[in-house]
Amino acid sequence: MRYQPRALESELKKALATFPAVLVTGSRQAGKTTLLRNLLQNYSYISFDLYSDLEGVKEDPRLFFSQHPPPVIFDEIQYAPEVLRFIKGKIDEHRHRYGQFALTGSQIFPLMKGVSESLAGRVAIFELYPFSWAELKIIPNLQETLEGMVRGFYPEFIATPEISPLRWFDSFLMTYIERDVRNIRASINIPLFQRFLRLLAARTGGLLNLSELAKELGISQPTIRDWLKILEATYVIYLLKPYYNNVSKRQVKSSKVYFVDTGLLCFLLGIHSADQLARSPFLGAVFENMVIMETVKRLSASPQPCHLYFYRTVKGVEIDLLLESGGKIDAYEIKWTQTPGKSTSSSLQTLSNQPEIRKRAVLAPVSAPLPISSDILALPWHSDLFEDG
Repeated sequence: MRYQPRALESELKKALATFPAVLVTGSRQAGKTTLLRNLLQNYSYISFDLYSDLEGVKEDPRLFFSQHPPPVIFDEIQYAPEVLRFIKGKIDEHRHRYGQFALTGSQIFPLMKGVSESLAGRVAIFELYPFSWAELKIIPNLQETLEGMVRGFYPEFIATPEISPLRWFDSFLMTYIERDVRNIRASINIPLFQRFLRLLAARTGGLLNLSELAKELGISQPTIRDWLKILEATYVIYLLKPYYNNVSKRQVKSSKVYFVDTGLLCFLLGIHSADQLARSPFLGAVFENMVIMETVKRLSASPQPCHLYFYRTVKGVEIDLLLESGGKIDAYEIKWTQTPGKSTSSSLQTLSNQPEIRKRAVLAPVSAPLPISSDILALPWHSDLFEDG
């Protein structure tokens, strides 16, 4: 199949021209290797996911590096963290020779500890997620949106449309737990961890309640916290932080949990078709999850700094998404409705007198902007959220 370009390419090329190394992190099967091998066809390629390459570097790192000089792609370096100090040595020999090393990794927290210790100031770091609708150049209709949410956005579904999501996600989870999770916590209770995943799926878009999860699973809160870190570190979940700086003094400070891919989310919820999703009580949460992750994906490929939050007060006033940039905030409610009215924007109304609020809107599956009030619109959910800066 023809290579599908990624939005990250432009910023990645700039970094390769100004940094000795780049690191692309992201979940298993998100397309990191495909991206680098298509973008850097003159680079040699080594995968530490392969036993032969991993054994070679562990037996004699100096010999290995002499046999594989830059420019080179080192894939899945979390399996060979010892290479980082040798990469540092090679970079320091030619500090201003840019684009020497292109690295990938699927476990961000363990990996970043080694990177920060060895390659600080020498590496540009990027996050690659499964495809976005924008990368696929598709503005989906209602049915396509439902089908896309159930199928998910991993590259394999784009390359092989006829593949069974049910079988693929079953295999993905098995490989993920055996390789990525066990690489971080070798003694983890797999059946309990799988149950934990399904409990999280049922809480998508909700506030994390560690004590509730711990009680339901019969384990400690520190274990729940540790498992959340593993899921976040391996790009299975995305934790959206609350905003509590200036808008109000009394806010909830727990994070909200989303899944990086709605296909995996639907698989864990037992939803296997667009018709099932359309009738599911989880439809609104899955849609909210998709819109949040579409925003995350767009920001990951943007050169402009922007921070994502949600807003919720102790009195229950909640706004699904805040985008903060340049000291200004755009506030969005996310609703699965084609007839948005004032009731869908009631939380947004509470921010009417806040000077830092630049824009308020409801993101919904509508075909064109619809006025809800004098200064609040309902927008098609796939509108470019960053066109105003």
